[in-house]
Amino acid sequence: MPTTTSAARLPAGWRARYRLTPWWAKVAFVWAASRLVTTSLVLAMANLQEANAWTGARPRYADFATIWDGHWYNIVAVGGYPSILPVTLEGQVAENAWAFMPGYPAAVRLLMELSGAQWAPVAVLVSVAFSLGSALLFYRLMRRVLADGTALFSVVLFCVAPLSPLLQFGYAESMYLFFLTLALYLLLERRYLALFPVIAVMALTRPSGLAFAFALALHVAHRWITRARDPFPPREWVLSASVAVFSGLMGLAWPLAAWAVTGSITAYTDTELAWRAPYIGYQELVPFTAWFQGGVWWLGMPLGIVAVVAVVLAFTMFMFTPAVRRLGVDLRFWVAAYALYLFAVFFPQSSTFRLLMPLFPLLGAVAQPRSRLYRAGVVLLCIAGQWGWLLICWRVDGADWTPP
Repeated sequence: MPTTTSAARLPAGWRARYRLTPWWAKVAFVWAASRLVTTSLVLAMANLQEANAWTGARPRYADFATIWDGHWYNIVAVGGYPSILPVTLEGQVAENAWAFMPGYPAAVRLLMELSGAQWAPVAVLVSVAFSLGSALLFYRLMRRVLADGTALFSVVLFCVAPLSPLLQFGYAESMYLFFLTLALYLLLERRYLALFPVIAVMALTRPSGLAFAFALALHVAHRWITRARDPFPPREWVLSASVAVFSGLMGLAWPLAAWAVTGSITAYTDTELAWRAPYIGYQELVPFTAWFQGGVWWLGMPLGIVAVVAVVLAFTMFMFTPAVRRLGVDLRFWVAAYALYLFAVFFPQSSTFRLLMPLFPLLGAVAQPRSRLYRAGVVLLCIAGQWGWLLICWRVDGADWTPP
């Protein structure tokens, strides 16, 4: 996985070939090499997997790659969404398909209809294809704010990150990251009109419309404040403000769809709350309380509260470090907006690591040190993190309470 720094130490002939290699070929090589590493780890873990609710012992790759929420996406692709919400014995809304947005299962179902193939291999194929697209777009995004070698190493980190196995599993993350990366690139290019269809698909693939709307609002406000040195003509402020409103509406579209089909105005939020009930029981959704509830559940009082406050302060300080500031204001707006969204509505547990994936522009900050030893160490730590995440969160171990 060469970068500009390492390429300078290669023989002259190799350096010439490296310089002549187009950017997309370098990124494709990084992506392919990383997929070989990750696939090897996944197959090794599958070989250790015992019989479980979804597969027999030592399942094939495609079967192992579509367990957990992959089962829910399969349900959506084949059977759609329930018009009557299932309830528990206590009368609370139970876990159901409304927690899973239709973008990814619809794409897989379309390819299933065209090919006649089954869910598992097609779901993996769709995720793998979008992961390559995401890597290519991520390079273009990082190249807007970083030098070529650093941008390419950012792609390396994206491809070997601890949760990068999800990029080739039957989950929506790969497709979502593709459209999110495209949306961020279009935002930096200020191509506001092109953002409308991208946001529409993105917001119906993973919950993100409201967070992106907030990032867009910050972008519009910043451009207005700095219009003296960075002109903000009427057409651009009308378009940028309009796409911010549109993103907010798309953020509400899925809860409204659940309401329209089930007749319950809280169908979507009640469904989401069902996933945290095993930890803290059934409670109302009160913004900005879930992380403190989670901190107390995991660590008790008062350590849980102190830990959450410490995490918030540490993240805030990190956002103002020189490395993060070099990413530019718009990428930092997205990271801040999405982090605030997570803090407002999500309950921290093992799947929180997956929910942090949209903060991936921060990899550009991690990639900036040019030391070969540092970069090799980070890559090795990431690969070790893949194995740790697969072992703790993906492998099914009896009554597993650490879902991915």
